[in-house]
Amino acid sequence: MGHVTDSASDAAARHRALAAVIQQHRFAYYILDSPTVPDADFDRLLRELEQLERDCPELVSPDSPTQQVGPPPGAAFTAVAHPSPLLSLDNAFTTEELLAWRQRVANLAGEEAVERSGYDCEAKIDGLAVDLVYEDGLLVRAATRGDGRTGEDITANIWTVDAIPRRLAGPAPGLVEIRGEAFIPLDGFAALNAELVAAGKKPFANPRNAAAGSLRLKDPKATAARPISFLSHGVGLGDVPGASLSEVYGQLAAWGLPISPLTRPAAVFEEVLFFVEELGRRRHSLGHEIDGAVVKLDDRRLQTELGATVRAPRWAIAYKFPPVEVTTKLLDIRVNVGRTGRV
Repeated sequence: MGHVTDSASDAAARHRALAAVIQQHRFAYYILDSPTVPDADFDRLLRELEQLERDCPELVSPDSPTQQVGPPPGAAFTAVAHPSPLLSLDNAFTTEELLAWRQRVANLAGEEAVERSGYDCEAKIDGLAVDLVYEDGLLVRAATRGDGRTGEDITANIWTVDAIPRRLAGPAPGLVEIRGEAFIPLDGFAALNAELVAAGKKPFANPRNAAAGSLRLKDPKATAARPISFLSHGVGLGDVPGASLSEVYGQLAAWGLPISPLTRPAAVFEEVLFFVEELGRRRHSLGHEIDGAVVKLDDRRLQTELGATVRAPRWAIAYKFPPVEVTTKLLDIRVNVGRTGRV
């Protein structure tokens, strides 16, 4: 009996430690725009916590990182509530996990419904999630994801991004939420870091942090000088025509919102697997960074039926590519001294 108690105590202690570390990393990543560990290390910590909670369900609580999308908004910007939750995505790291997701949605919705739906395949842009609110076609507010329900009001800075229209083209509903990713292309990132270094300032670690830091600048004029771009990848609240996600993307494009050229429909899951494999081969030849692929069911009615967990929709999943950035240990430094005494 004592052994069982000790095991439960050890699991609870490990859970507390993991949760604290993950929350610290999330704060550094989302609020400070200065990640403390590579993405792959963070993913490993989160997956260990998820496994621990599967083994010990009594450890799950509303304040666990597994039940949250991200940290609350920072104090530097006004907090604003999203018209509808802006959730995260569950991750798959192997083909087997991707197939397991496909089986889960088939178990929930029925095999025939999933086959009729088909899929939407997209590149997972490594940027900053942004929620745009248009009223009568006019952009009235923009916010970061935050904790999924409340984000930071970055409207003034988003107004400076040329890729985002201030007014939608053509007729638009009274209210519509557009979800997308703000990012800095690789050539713009290199130029920005060169400028920072020349000015004696610290360069950004990666384009994602450059985009997030640029959209959190206090002066919108400074944001306007940064090479920020944007691609739409979904909608929230609002009446957007289209029975399928593919049709929704067509409407967004008609409104003047940019859509990723790397978005593809897939009638069967074999095409999904082919898209993921092909995108993985091309990931380093694109003009911006991606860290995976996103797979969604295309049928919007089926999306609604499947719904979401507290942190992610059941009808979509992110396939994460192997990390580019990893932690390594410096083992030795060897110095040669030349005949002149120079090192």
